[in-house]
Amino acid sequence: MDLKLIMALVNEEKTEPVMQAARDAGATGATIITNVRGEGLTPGKSFLGLDLTAQRTVLMFLVAEPRARSILETIAEAGQFDEEPGTGIAFQVSIEDAIGLKTQTPTILSEIEDEV
Repeated sequence: MDLKLIMALVNEEKTEPVMQAARDAGATGATIITNVRGEGLTPGKSFLGLDLTAQRTVLMFLVAEPRARSILETIAEAGQFDEEPGTGIAFQVSIEDAIGLKTQTPTILSEIEDEV
């Protein structure tokens, strides 16, 4: 089975909407890393040495290749990445191999059987 890793780096308040959108689009789960820091074109503001930038979350979805683009687009829409500057980004990378998916494989395969 061909897999893609979708990584979404989002503002903390966008975590739940993006997670739900990914599930609705076919993602079967995610790994969530909270309290990360990101910096765009303009460095974040600070006050007396305290960082005032919003906390971010990294969502990682391992998905079947036929569903990857659709999930990626759904995530971008839910996170409003193209409407609001600094809300987040998402990208996908090909996965050469993965193990530990034995319990999820039947579900993934049945959901994409018409697309493969």
